Formats: sequence, structure tokens, C-alpha cells
Amino acid sequence: MNRKDEIRQLNQLSPQQVIARAAERLVVCETVADLHRHLADSIFHEIRQNNEAGQPTRLILPVGPTGQYPVLARLLNQARLSLRDCHFFFMDEYCNEAGAVLPSSHPLSFEGIARSLFLDAIAADCRLNPAQVYFPDQSNIDALPAIIASLGGIDTCYGGIGIHGHLAFNEPEPGVRDLPSRKVRLNDYTVTINAIRAQVGGNLASFPRYAYTLGLREILAARCIRLYGRNGIALDWANTVLRLALFGAPGDDYPVTHIRGRDYVIVTDRDTLRSPRHVL
Repeated sequence: MNRKDEIRQLNQLSPQQVIARAAERLVVCETVADLHRHLADSIFHEIRQNNEAGQPTRLILPVGPTGQYPVLARLLNQARLSLRDCHFFFMDEYCNEAGAVLPSSHPLSFEGIARSLFLDAIAADCRLNPAQVYFPDQSNIDALPAIIASLGGIDTCYGGIGIHGHLAFNEPEPGVRDLPSRKVRLNDYTVTINAIRAQVGGNLASFPRYAYTLGLREILAARCIRLYGRNGIALDWANTVLRLALFGAPGDDYPVTHIRGRDYVIVTDRDTLRSPRHVL
């Protein structure tokens, strides 16, 4: 079956059929706010469990979704949960064509967003070591796979799903499943939907076209993968890719489909689970 026919069949499934077919691979929240709370709770409980077992916590984290981070910071601060043995690898970061990342003061900087919503809100007595927080950039991109390996690998990769099925900024390209951390050029689909969601007034001319990303090789090697697929805005842009992430045949045209055979769960909300109004 070609991808168009597959998507047509998947989009014809009712939400109830999707839930039944996905079984334990799918968690459905009522709202996006509930989804953010689920993500915050999941990260919090994973850190607490590892602390209690005397084990480190090694996570890949997204900047998109972001609504979980104020909730997570509040949970950590209330519990005074130690982050001393945590290692946080953020998925990606925009850069220019020459490879310089956006300054953290830039409104689109993922590091700036993560710091303002999460890292800077963590109480000092939670003891997060700044040296154990990694944002991909021109200075560390080639070293990140070795750093992850030296720590014993990633426990859980938490992330969103892009409109064209990218995880982090692993855009569709031949052999994407096996590619490591690197600088990438963003495709037009990603730039367009991200520009719409970033409230830049549709300014495609100035929107970043390049980024650093953890590779799909590093993401798929995580012991657990927990993805959060949601529209988050009035447009139903994520409904199709949610269904592909759950059921689509593995292929480089939608990189998220390469999660088959891994320990993965996808969390969504009722709105994103809806069948599209028009099935093409």
C-alpha cells in the first residue's frame, strides 16, 4: 500500500477504533492541559523512582510541547526532589546557515524557552548541575553521542511529533533512522507550521532554516520513548501524523514510524484524536 492510501485508511478510523487498535500504545487525555500535566507527572515520577533506587536519570527532553515545564518545576520544588544525578539532553536548537545557534535572548531560542519556563524556575536546593544540561550547538554536536554513551545511554526520550513525522529535527531523508546528532536543514513543511505556531506573523523569510538535532539513532536507542502528539492550536495539523505514528508502516518519509519495535507510548488529547473533517 502506498502512503497516500495508508493515510486515507487511517484517517477514516473513528477515535474509538484508534483507541482499540492502539491498546496500551496510546494514552488519551481530555485536554491539552491534561496532556501537559501527564508529561510533567511522568518526568517527575521517573526522577523520583530513580532517586529512590540510587540510579541516575538520563532523559531527552523537548521544547515543544512546553506547557509541562512550569508544572514540572512546581512539582520538583514542592517535593524538594534532588536533580543531582539527572542528565538532561534537550532535543534540538535553531541555528543560522553558518551554524551559530540563536542567542538565548531570541524569542525562538529553545534554550531560552527551556530556561525561562523550567530550568531557571527550579529551586537551588534541588541541586541541578548546569554541566549536566545539554543543548545541541556548534560546540558539542559531534560529542553528544559519545557523552550519552559514557553515561550509559538514555532512560527515556520524551518528545513531540512534527507535522512531517520528525522527532527532534530529524526530517525525512534517506537513512534517517541511522543518522547521528548533526546540523540539519529544515524542510518547508516544518518551517511553515512552526512559523504559524510561533506567532511571528507568518514571517517565513526570517524564520530559521537550520538547526542542530539529536539524531534518530540516539532517540531510538533510548530504553523508553514517550511521545506527546497534540495540535495545541485551533488548526488540526497533528491529527494525521498521530495516526501515522501509531500505525504507519516504517519509512524514511515519516521518521516517527521508525519507533516500531521500541518501547513506545504516545499520549494525545481528544481534539487531536478526532478524525479529520475531510478525508482526502
